Amino acid sequence: MAPPQSSEYSAKHIQVLEGLEPVRKRPGMYIGSTDITGLHESLREIIDNAVDEALAGFAKNVWILLQKDGSATVADDGRGIPVDKMKGVNKSALEIVMTKLHAGGKFGGSAYKISGGLHGVGASVVNALSSKMWVEVRRDGKIYRQEYERGVPLTDITVVKQSYLDPDMVNVSNVTGTTTTFYPDLQIFSATEFEFDTIKKAIRERAYLVPNLYFHLYDLRDEQSKEVHYYFEGGIKSLVEKINENKASIHETIFIKKHEGSVEVEAALAYNEGYTENVESYVNVINTINGGTHLTGFRTALTRAINDYGKKIGSFKDDEDSIAGDDTREGLTAVVYIKMPQDKIQFEGQTKGKLGNSEIQPLVAQIVKEGLSVFFEENPGEAKKILEKVYLAAKARMAAKAAKEAILRKGALEGSSLPGKLADCQEKNPSVSELYLVEGQSAGGTAKNGRNRKYQAILPLKGKILNTERARLDKMIEHEEVKSLIIALGMGIGDTINIEKLRYHRIIIMTDADVDGEHIETLILTFFYRHLPDIIKNGYLYVAMPPLFKLQKGKEIKYAYSEEERDAILKTMKTGGNTNIGIQRYKGLGEMNAEQLWETTMNPENRILKQVAIEDAEEADAVFTMLMGDEVPPRKHFIQSNAKSATLDL
Repeated sequence: MAPPQSSEYSAKHIQVLEGLEPVRKRPGMYIGSTDITGLHESLREIIDNAVDEALAGFAKNVWILLQKDGSATVADDGRGIPVDKMKGVNKSALEIVMTKLHAGGKFGGSAYKISGGLHGVGASVVNALSSKMWVEVRRDGKIYRQEYERGVPLTDITVVKQSYLDPDMVNVSNVTGTTTTFYPDLQIFSATEFEFDTIKKAIRERAYLVPNLYFHLYDLRDEQSKEVHYYFEGGIKSLVEKINENKASIHETIFIKKHEGSVEVEAALAYNEGYTENVESYVNVINTINGGTHLTGFRTALTRAINDYGKKIGSFKDDEDSIAGDDTREGLTAVVYIKMPQDKIQFEGQTKGKLGNSEIQPLVAQIVKEGLSVFFEENPGEAKKILEKVYLAAKARMAAKAAKEAILRKGALEGSSLPGKLADCQEKNPSVSELYLVEGQSAGGTAKNGRNRKYQAILPLKGKILNTERARLDKMIEHEEVKSLIIALGMGIGDTINIEKLRYHRIIIMTDADVDGEHIETLILTFFYRHLPDIIKNGYLYVAMPPLFKLQKGKEIKYAYSEEERDAILKTMKTGGNTNIGIQRYKGLGEMNAEQLWETTMNPENRILKQVAIEDAEEADAVFTMLMGDEVPPRKHFIQSNAKSATLDL
């Protein structure tokens, strides 16, 4: 990336807008929350300040270190925050940047054309929410350092002789740059332990978006330290190919890039033989998880380009043959990436989940439409494969619509024609209603007898349900078990989905603790992840944890949910002197009577539930594709790689 014509970056670029006081009073306004999500948002803000130096053309490396003392360190080899005095305030630019809200080099437009930080407030916000923080600036052949406590400077800027960073790990000698270390404040955050995998995903994401930038992540908290390094030259084209690596792409990845005024638009896409859409969108280095005008423009262009080309070559003869937007999403993997001046971005919400700039939608639509049209003209063979793919999707959509009209008659989704085998609960309020998905008729009968009828519903599932990773919608709703599940949930499927009509806000998968039970559990998880992901995103999906062991000494009975708990209970029972202890290993739900199943697995006071969450959508997509897709080699490799860590039940 070529540096701008002027690399000047000094105190005159820093503008002061207001103080720091509001941050500690209302931290959620600035970082979204004070739980684990807000904790990682704080770290991302410091990382993005370093990435901004790379976007400006000055940094080549970003280091992230998770320290044993609970702090996090971020270093870069950029220009280093200015340390000279600012006119009118008689304080250094560094101190102003770190202690004043809305002070930074991103407001006037001269120091940073493109940036990903929280509108320039990131560093000062993190400082305000840290019990301790220090910044080290390598600039002008010197190392400057200043320390802070909850946003207040503890020291003046001093020149130190040696960098804090380990020279064997972070090679910053004789180079410029900034190093920031902060300690999350226990008075603010409910969680202060950083998650390695969450940070790894964030920097991997940024490594794809900023080609030729090296990321180095070190976790030094345990004796066995971990490290990962990311560097990609292919940008978002590489990201699409990474997402598709376990899927069979039907054509080469299409890449579109164009500057229009102060905005740069990039899009990469490829269709695979699957049926699931996987589209990501970004603005600068921010993952706009809720989409926005750039994503809308992309989807509009995709539908128009395919329809126009199909009609031009005679594949679509009239409007009845036209492809709908949903048809173009089946098996689509794509990334839409916008780079634009920070001061022109309009995000919906402080944490930037959705882009709101109305002018971006037609701009992206125009650029992507032109790019796709050129690709189709120059690659007619590839274009034909795409047309065939979306045309089959359109046929399946029409078949699914007809099947739904035949199977899910009017009123079915509202509950007037619930499946006969569903033992519904008396409660009609979804927020307190539970649905147990139980493996087998026998266990289903036991669960029906053991449940609390007021708020617990039971739906027995016969055998292994359909693998929905490999099935289109029309085939899914013809499958008896899947159809019963869809009707019981009440929120529809495909284009009829309405999360507000969901009849239960706690859906609990309850299967046997054996290989078949785990397979059924995976099939059910696949259905929800691929076709009703909002249930997972809203935190409504759970997995029941039945006990693995029953321990009995005389009339005393205890249950253990793990081998470690079994051993601990065993030691306690032997303390009484009587060593005649019976141990029963449960393999199936049917081995318990209704009272035992209620007491161990269904009683809210005793039961253990695991909530299903998607922390890394890209990784989850890859795992489901590998486990449940058609390709055997990736699945075989996964099994061989994880065999040593599997628990054998012999």
